[in-house]
Amino acid sequence: MTVKAISKGIMISPRKVAVVASLVRGRTVKDALVILEHTPRRAAIAVRKTIESARANADNNHNMKPDSLVITEIFVTPGSRIKRFRPVSRGSAHPYQHKTSHLRVVVDGEERKVKAKAEVAEKKTAKETK
Repeated sequence: MTVKAISKGIMISPRKVAVVASLVRGRTVKDALVILEHTPRRAAIAVRKTIESARANADNNHNMKPDSLVITEIFVTPGSRIKRFRPVSRGSAHPYQHKTSHLRVVVDGEERKVKAKAEVAEKKTAKETK
């Protein structure tokens, strides 16, 4: 089963985030987090947080083993551009844009075996009757 996490509006250019994302594409989540911990780029923080979010989603929402997770997809798309003006000489203004990014991480892994609720209830009643 695949689980995803999405970060929108990251205030870093998509080209800069894509360089960091390509470092961890196809790796296990555990290896990816170690790599990102030692990557000296600002985009590594945003990528690490998104991967940790995907790991938490898989663990809490889909009952998957965190150790077995592998990054199957990670891609960066351009977000909205924040348009600004910079004052220059003679009262003029030069336009510039802050580029933003959207990051999507998809992980896949092995699901935990869950005991049936009936078995758990039977064990509780057996302990209470003793």
